[in-house]
Amino acid sequence: MQKIFKIKKMKHPKMGWAGVVLCLLLCVTTATAQPQVVKVTQQLKQVSDTQAELVFDAVIDAGWHMYSTQVVPDGPTPATFTAEKLTGCRLDGTLQPVGNVIKHYEDMFEAEVYYFEKKGRFVQRLKLDGGPYAVEGYLQYGACNDQMCLPPTNVEVSQKGTAAPAATKAEEKPADVKADEANAKDELATDADSAANTPPSEATGNVDGADASASSLLWQPVVEELRALEAGTDAGSMPGGSGDVSLWKIFLLGLVGGLVALVTPCVWPIIPMTVSFFLKRSGDKKKGIRDAWIYGLSIVVIYVALGLLVTAIFGASALNSLATNAVFNIFFFLLLVVFAASFFGAFELQLPAKWSNAVDSKAEKTGGLLGIFLMAFTLTLVSFSCTGPIIGFLLVEVSTTGSYVAPTIGMLGFAIALALPFTLFAMFPSWLKQMPRSGGWMNTVKVVLGFIELAFALKFLSVADLAYSWHILDRETFLALWIVIFGLLGLYLLRFIHFPHDDPEEDGGRVGVTRFFLGLISLAFAVYMLPGLWGAPLKAVSAFAPPMKTQDFNLQPEAEVRPMFTDYEAGMAYARNNHKPVMIDFTGYGCVNCRKMEAAVWTDPEVARTMTEDYVLIQLYVDEKTPLPEPYVVDDGGQERKLRTVGDKWSWLQSHKFGANAQPFYVLLDADGHPLTASRAYDEDIDAYKAFLKSGLDKFHGQ
Repeated sequence: MQKIFKIKKMKHPKMGWAGVVLCLLLCVTTATAQPQVVKVTQQLKQVSDTQAELVFDAVIDAGWHMYSTQVVPDGPTPATFTAEKLTGCRLDGTLQPVGNVIKHYEDMFEAEVYYFEKKGRFVQRLKLDGGPYAVEGYLQYGACNDQMCLPPTNVEVSQKGTAAPAATKAEEKPADVKADEANAKDELATDADSAANTPPSEATGNVDGADASASSLLWQPVVEELRALEAGTDAGSMPGGSGDVSLWKIFLLGLVGGLVALVTPCVWPIIPMTVSFFLKRSGDKKKGIRDAWIYGLSIVVIYVALGLLVTAIFGASALNSLATNAVFNIFFFLLLVVFAASFFGAFELQLPAKWSNAVDSKAEKTGGLLGIFLMAFTLTLVSFSCTGPIIGFLLVEVSTTGSYVAPTIGMLGFAIALALPFTLFAMFPSWLKQMPRSGGWMNTVKVVLGFIELAFALKFLSVADLAYSWHILDRETFLALWIVIFGLLGLYLLRFIHFPHDDPEEDGGRVGVTRFFLGLISLAFAVYMLPGLWGAPLKAVSAFAPPMKTQDFNLQPEAEVRPMFTDYEAGMAYARNNHKPVMIDFTGYGCVNCRKMEAAVWTDPEVARTMTEDYVLIQLYVDEKTPLPEPYVVDDGGQERKLRTVGDKWSWLQSHKFGANAQPFYVLLDADGHPLTASRAYDEDIDAYKAFLKSGLDKFHGQ
């Protein structure tokens, strides 16, 4: 389900558009899993034989308000009711607010908005046809306080009732039509009751007369069986076993981002000035070093606080949804394109000067630790035009990994890299003389980073394209764009291309040795990707490029492992009828590690042969956005959950049956749905993967 939300602006002078970009970035990375500040109850009231009302009563926490039904252009999310299925009744008008609706001018939206505080009520009227009736749908509303807004929230509705039979009219419906309508109503009631108590299953999933009881057994949880099998196995065999390695990679990604930020024009010239200030202000070298340590620690605290804010409100399911949500991925794509344009010199991203001036003035008036902390905060604001795109890219990248602590770890690495030079140069002032002087090389760093951000922007557009099956960015299109981007980067480094802030006469127009080798590497990378246009696997970029199945022109299709089934029950029925073991691959269109496994491990000839010949391979995409024929209602941890898409169904299967929610997740089963060996997660050890497949076969044949 798509979510769009905003961070509400505090009472301060109107900020520049760059500040809005930062706020939008923070809202995207921080507002997916919010506390329940609005509690909504619902009831169905039958007013008469021909009219009923759905009544929604809301209790709103102090400091928050819930928006009414009025639509404000580019404004907050209004309250709406969406009917997904109506039987024996019709909507009578739209959702109406009841009670004290407050009208107030909001600076953020630059318009009058309408909302409830403390409590509110909405009513949706229904016209009844007579006899049994039912309504299914959801109420959607938005809520804000003075600092932030929650994403649009849905309240599921499933209500049934019975009205008096409609009065006989002169033109009565034919008997066969009335019989058909009665049967439809009975089927609705039966479906609504059974959907809440039966595991999801599709009629098309039954193959060769597989019976319903066998199908329902396939959904029974086997979490305890898996735990027993995984006892004593290595971490790579268990769900999420590679998590520690991933966190180290995220930390290193943040560290690299911080090092790149250091050599930008916004940060590098500040280092000697700041260090000299500490040493001269104290008159004591030891005190100057101490102040520099505090300054560096303050930088770490500021950036880690941002990571903690993201970490505190993220949840695994929300992250999985965020990773493939079309709105968010398109937003990330556009955001990175804007950042790239900024680095190319089209414009400067700058926070309002009043912000940095106010903090700088406060730092001068304040002494001690608080003054040093405010100086560090001033650096954060002043350097935003260079660090903002890097931080934005880092948060976007790590916030879609599904890890609770990834944003904090990434910001920790970034802050350490950014803060360490200030401390080291304060301890060893003589090193300042050896620092490279500021110059055009720093603009080159910005432009190179712009090319890289432009390349990674395509990754987010590709995720949305795959999840929704738009087919606008298939593998060869993606690779063609990357070939052009890195080819142009190579030409830029070799001085064939210039951007607005470049000085063509720098170094006499000559190409330095470092620029030459970097340009050579970029052009070689572009040439390396060329065979991918004809189906070459390109393992180096497999984690980012769309999967091979989207390739229209492939000269070596036999190199790809393709699943026999993409439906769980159909695949299990086939395995039962053909007496074969099953391998289930829980994957995702936005799963980077899934693509790495397919390129690094599945391409091994022995692994590919075993998976395709000895197993029934079932591949289930947990972010598949294809709607189900009708929603399924399931019990998820004591709460009702409605599954609307194919991806929802497979995601619930993974968490309900196997107790896991990370991808990739590989599990080997017998035809009755019981595990044969320990499950396996991301691990590019080919020999270990072969042993995993062999142990499953041995157990199956032993049975």
